[in-house]
Amino acid sequence: MLHYAIVFFVIALIAAFFGFSGIAAGAVSIGKILFFVFLVLAVVSLLLGRRPVP
Repeated sequence: MLHYAIVFFVIALIAAFFGFSGIAAGAVSIGKILFFVFLVLAVVSLLLGRRPVP
């Protein structure tokens, strides 16, 4: 998931460099969503992984 977020941010940087602002804005928004989904899943995984087994 984090890999895809980084890929979309790189795509946004390349698109912004070449002047495609619409594509860059779309890629940035997708990258942000993927990054926050990754953060939520990482925190949930961390919390559930530390739970002792009865």
